[in-house]
Amino acid sequence: MKRNRENMEIVWQTPANPPDRHDYIFRNGIRYVKPYYFEFISHAKNRWAGKTVVDLFAEEFKGRNRDYYDSAVKSGRIQVDGKTVPVSYRVQSSQKISHFVHRHEPPVMALDVTILHKGEDVLTVCKPASVPVHPCGQYRKNTVVGILQAEHDLAPLFPVHRLDRLVSGLLILARSASQADLFRQQIESGMVQKQYIAKVVGEFPEEEQVVNSRVNFNAREGRSTAEPEDVDEKGNAALNGKAACTKFTRICTNGKYSIVSCHPITGRTHQIRVHLQSIGHPIANDSLYLSDFVDGGSRRAFIAHKAAVKSSHSVKSKCNDDCISESPGLIEDFGIDPMCTNCPNLAPIGYDGSEEGLWLHCVRYSGPGWVYECPYPHWASL
Repeated sequence: MKRNRENMEIVWQTPANPPDRHDYIFRNGIRYVKPYYFEFISHAKNRWAGKTVVDLFAEEFKGRNRDYYDSAVKSGRIQVDGKTVPVSYRVQSSQKISHFVHRHEPPVMALDVTILHKGEDVLTVCKPASVPVHPCGQYRKNTVVGILQAEHDLAPLFPVHRLDRLVSGLLILARSASQADLFRQQIESGMVQKQYIAKVVGEFPEEEQVVNSRVNFNAREGRSTAEPEDVDEKGNAALNGKAACTKFTRICTNGKYSIVSCHPITGRTHQIRVHLQSIGHPIANDSLYLSDFVDGGSRRAFIAHKAAVKSSHSVKSKCNDDCISESPGLIEDFGIDPMCTNCPNLAPIGYDGSEEGLWLHCVRYSGPGWVYECPYPHWASL
């Protein structure tokens, strides 16, 4: 669908539009996505009924201010049931609400998605840190699935298991829904063994460590806690979180850090990270779970390192933004939108691309009659 507005040709995209290799811009080790026009669709909830369309957006979607939403409704960037409405229009339950935005995706590190095995039914890759597996939140094209489609014409793909965005390593993708279901059945029935490696703080014990603490994920805080079972006055266990078990084996240590092999028996959110923290050996660059009582010196050094990295990236980011603003060629590359709250920058507000990947890497999955492996990362030696 094409429209002319303020002498600009606007092409609206939907999830049906596949990513293309020309959608990406690489700069200073960062992969950006050229901003594009996208239709976000939602259906009015019962609690939204009776609110004006501007009030609704101002109260429910706080990423932009009220003046923006007022202008968006007047210009037709926000529509109800496919029609332009006045700012005083009151929304009814179940109506389709479309918000047409100039979408800026968060940047990720410009690392290749390396194909390890390409079979008829299965594809395995080495997932780089900072890249989410599939579309989620603000990420759509800057994902493993999106990059594989854009750069290798591989689609459809069905991720068999989950890796957090900051985690790197082996990722198994089925090439059909039926194959994905087969893998998932094996995982759910306990027939699949998983191995990760981590670089942790301190001298890890030589003997195997088995952690059985329950994992309680707090979605609001975006982090988990490891909690032992509480016992009430009658001797009954009070269950907090979900049962979780991880086995850890030391590979090597230099006293300050250790490389540890991690074998999660269950698959809870942040399980390996929070279990390592609970036994006093958090992942050495995991700002979310580093604890002062474990190793104050390591934590202070890590914070200083992060600050230096952020400062370095801020300088680069400012240079990038200045270059974008001053270069007509780059402006033409991705199109500045006069109503966009992120333009003229490539990245959305709040994303500077300075984050590091976690020192946690998936190296092996094995199941009935199959094994897939991924090479160790550069940080896995001391």
